[in-house]
Amino acid sequence: MVFWIRYFFILLASFTIMFIINDDAKSGDLPLPRFVSLRSDKINLRTGPGVRYPIDWIYVHSRLPVEVIAQFENWRKIRDWQKVEGWVHQSMLSSKRTIIIIDEQRYLREKPNEKSLPIALVEPNVIGDLLSCPSSKIYCNVKIDNVSGWMKRDEFWGIYQNEYIE
Repeated sequence: MVFWIRYFFILLASFTIMFIINDDAKSGDLPLPRFVSLRSDKINLRTGPGVRYPIDWIYVHSRLPVEVIAQFENWRKIRDWQKVEGWVHQSMLSSKRTIIIIDEQRYLREKPNEKSLPIALVEPNVIGDLLSCPSSKIYCNVKIDNVSGWMKRDEFWGIYQNEYIE
């Protein structure tokens, strides 16, 4: 009987610790601001952190990069590349890093330099995956429609100028 009581309390303590760890992971201890992406094709952007706040905007494209600029419990205040801000539930965000091409058509290059051959011409507002941004380069490795190549970090939105991803 004593064995089962000890076993029960050990099990209870383990579940309690797991709950606390999971709760801490959700509490948003990550740095602000930071880039993330939208998880779903339909996401409501609200005027405040909760479902009681009105919907201000509806995003209709998954993988769009957004910047988390504030957080309250399970809600994240985000900003997109057009400076639109509002609140979404954390479950609607992914840590997957993506980019969006800004301003004009851009070349996706074979190698990380200006003289490298272009392998694709990418239209504005196209979304791609951010693969790496080495610290020694002004170019980042990106993937757009299953084509990997290099673009200057100022030709897209989705990474900070002083941020490096190896």
